[in-house]
Amino acid sequence: MSTATSHPFWPAGRAATGERTLEVTSPGDGGVVGPAAVPTAAQTEEAVAAAAAVTAEFAATPAHVRAAALDHVVRGLGERAEEIARLISAENGKPVKWARRGVSRCVSVFRWAADEARRFNGGTAQRLDADAGGAGRLALTRRFPYGPVLGIAPFNFPLNLCAHKIAPALAAGVPLILKPAPATPLSALLLGELLAGTDLPAGAWSVLPVPNEAMEPLVADPRLPVISFTGSVPVGWSIRDAVPRKRVTLELGGNGAAVVLADYASDADLDHAAGRIATFSNYQAGQSCISVQRVIADAAVHDRLVPRIVAAVEALVTGDPSDDATDVGPLIDEGAARRVESWVREATEAGAKVLTGGTRDGATFAPTVLADVPADAKVSREEVFGPVLTVTRVDGEEEAFAAANASKFGLQAGLFTHDLRAAFRAHRALEVGGVVVGDVPSYRADQMPYGGVKDSGVGREGVRFAMEDYTYERVMVLTGLDL
Repeated sequence: MSTATSHPFWPAGRAATGERTLEVTSPGDGGVVGPAAVPTAAQTEEAVAAAAAVTAEFAATPAHVRAAALDHVVRGLGERAEEIARLISAENGKPVKWARRGVSRCVSVFRWAADEARRFNGGTAQRLDADAGGAGRLALTRRFPYGPVLGIAPFNFPLNLCAHKIAPALAAGVPLILKPAPATPLSALLLGELLAGTDLPAGAWSVLPVPNEAMEPLVADPRLPVISFTGSVPVGWSIRDAVPRKRVTLELGGNGAAVVLADYASDADLDHAAGRIATFSNYQAGQSCISVQRVIADAAVHDRLVPRIVAAVEALVTGDPSDDATDVGPLIDEGAARRVESWVREATEAGAKVLTGGTRDGATFAPTVLADVPADAKVSREEVFGPVLTVTRVDGEEEAFAAANASKFGLQAGLFTHDLRAAFRAHRALEVGGVVVGDVPSYRADQMPYGGVKDSGVGREGVRFAMEDYTYERVMVLTGLDL
């Protein structure tokens, strides 16, 4: 997929081109996917000024107008679903079967946002006469924007994670400037094309592929009091440290654990766990912050589970991401694959055993399972962000939960058990933002709060929860009422 015409960016909702372009190449074959126009500093200023100027007007926009715009995007995504999936696969390198799911998820995000636009900010009333001094008084609480949002999205889900920035903002009547990842801007620019067909006021949204090195002024700009960032740990915390007075939400990733307890012991149980673990340690070439990175298995099931995981991993098809049969594609670039290769080498030199995989071909790293990995190896303590899985034997539930918590990350965990009491104990004990019982940690629904603790970040995504992060409660007290 390629084009000689630059994909325009969208300052204040209008199509524009700049003085230079960014050439987007495919991790799959290295071919040119297409050039993306890059905004100048003046064009970026235009977008920020427009967002600041429209804040009050957009907040007052009727809910049905915002909902109709979001519904328009839902229809456009559905009508162009295959085209968009092929674009995602081309610029990101993920298998097209997973890219199609990404489009479906994006549809879901905008559909939920349209629904939330219709019911958000309806106001809550509270009688204040529980105390004598509050007689005849009523408090009315509504939510209002802090101001325009700077949304910064990563490369691994180039459409859906952009949707998780912009859809909640539009639903809440909050202007947003979306900055997509430089490796994968085309999906976001196409999203801008769909938004351009709406009746939202100028400045309500912008899509700007600003180079990373030019982001410091945007991050510091006082007209953008909210920053919503999804990406790497060092960059995320550096943003928060740089602007401590801004409202900064961070979704920074993890090294997700799948815990398999002793009661999950039948052949069917272990086959199910192995299949889910294999699939979701590799489904985006491991480039998902909730992919399975660590398997923590009770000694009662460990020796029967591990060969099943290895067999399920080896059954995955690695190859051309544009092929419907491919399960695992390349990483975002060869540099990422080299880093994963070096981390695996470090682990094996320290005593880890490679049960399968461990090899690299250009940007592709073979799905890998490691055993006997030292706790201080990078593949144990950091986010690999590649198709690498470690397996660890533990004795009992308490040790399993302790092993899962022995991480600086805390995004989500999976728990394979039939014991409801164990599920509730896990929910209490595991230091994560979400516990998925009966499955891997790689599940996310757009209507639930999603985010983590520790180095996995602060704040929550999920449409309604992001809308709350973008807004604050304002109370009006009415007096002299006959209640």
